[in-house]
Amino acid sequence: MSYEVLRASVESMSSAATSRFPASAPQSASPSPSTPPSAPRMPASLAAEASPPTPAGPSAPSAPSARRRTVDWRIRFAVLSLIWGFSFLLIKVGTQAYAPLQVTLGRMVFGTAVLVAVLAVRRERMPRGARTWGHLAVAAFFLNALPFSLFAYAELTIPSTLAGICNATTPLWGMVLSIVALSEDRPTRRRVAGLGVGFAGVLTVLGAWQGFSGQDPAGTAMALIASLSYAVGWIYVRRTLAGTGNSNLAMSGSQLLLGTVQLAVVTPLFTTFPTSFPVVPLLSVLALGALGTGLAFLLQYGLVTEVGPTTATLVTYFIPVIATTAGVLVLGERLTWNTPVGALVVLAGAALTQSRPRSTGRGTVTAKGGTTIAKDDTTTQGGTTTAKGGPITANDGASTAGKAL
Repeated sequence: MSYEVLRASVESMSSAATSRFPASAPQSASPSPSTPPSAPRMPASLAAEASPPTPAGPSAPSAPSARRRTVDWRIRFAVLSLIWGFSFLLIKVGTQAYAPLQVTLGRMVFGTAVLVAVLAVRRERMPRGARTWGHLAVAAFFLNALPFSLFAYAELTIPSTLAGICNATTPLWGMVLSIVALSEDRPTRRRVAGLGVGFAGVLTVLGAWQGFSGQDPAGTAMALIASLSYAVGWIYVRRTLAGTGNSNLAMSGSQLLLGTVQLAVVTPLFTTFPTSFPVVPLLSVLALGALGTGLAFLLQYGLVTEVGPTTATLVTYFIPVIATTAGVLVLGERLTWNTPVGALVVLAGAALTQSRPRSTGRGTVTAKGGTTIAKDDTTTQGGTTTAKGGPITANDGASTAGKAL
C-alpha cells in the first residue's frame, strides 16, 4: 500500500507495449510502500513505467533469482496476501485510539524505518538529483500520504470490509486514467466491458437499489478517492520516473521518507498530541507500518524478481477477500449478501481490464537493476506498466508491485 509494490503498490499494458519489440531488441522497463492498490498492481503495492530499449542477452540470469531461497515463493505470496488483507483491520483498530493522521504518520514512520534499515545493510545509495526528488515527492503524496490518510479517515465511518473492497477498484480507475493520459494504451472491448462490470460491482457492494442505505457516503467516497489516488500516482510515476537507473528499494525508501516528512508537517496542524498510548491500537499502527508497509515491500520485491510481476500481482485479488474475512471474524462487522457478491464482480471486472492479447514471442526485458525476465512476464496494474527496475508502490496491494507501503 509507496514504491512498495507493491511495492503495491493499486496495479496488462506492458505485454502490449513489449510485444512491439522483437526478441533481439528487448525493451528495458521499470515499475513503483505502497500503492497497489487495486486493486488494487494495487502498493504498491504496490508499484509502472517503461523506458527505451536496452540490449540484453536472453541468458542473463537474475541475481536475486539465482540465490537459493529458504522459503518457497507460494508461502511468501500467502504471507503478503495476509499482511495486506489485514491492513484495513489494523487501520480500524488504530483509529479507535489515535487520529487518522496520527495513524498514517505512525505507519509511514515504521515503514520507512524498515526500508532505511535494509538500505543501510545493503549499502545502497539514495537517488540523486533535485528533479528526481521532486517527482518522488509528488509520487509520495499520491501513492502514500493522501491515500493512506483517506483510508484512515474513511474507516471512522465505514467498516474495514468496505474499505478493502473499495481498494480493489484501483485497476478500474487506472484503466480510465491510462486511456486519457497514455496515448499508447488503447482500450479493447474486453477491457471496456471489464470497466463496466467492475463499477457495476461497486454499485452492488453499496446496495444502490436501496439508495445506498446503511453506508456512509462521505466515508465511502474517501475510500474510492484513495483508490483513485493510487491510479493517479502510478500514471505519474510511469511518465516521470522511468529510466532513473535507481533500484526499487532505493526509490521506495526515498518515496516513503518524503511521504513521512509531508505527514510530519501536516499532522501537528490538525491533531493534538495523544494523552495516552493504548497498547493494542499502538501495536496495530506498529504492525501496519513495519509489516504492511516495510516488510510487505520486501516480500513483493522478492516475488516480482523471482516469479515475475504477472504472478506477483495476483495478490491483488486476495486482498478484499482477506479484508472481508478479517473484518467479519475479528471485528464482528456485519456482512450482507451484496457485499461479497459485489466484491467478486469488482474483481472480475478488474481482471478483465488488465487482460491483454498474448505475445507470441518471449524475448527478454532487462530491468533497471539488471534483472532479466521474459518479455511476456511483465504486466501492469490498472493500465500502468509494472516492471522491475523503478519504484514500486505498495498500497495495501491496490497496486501490487505498487502499494505495499
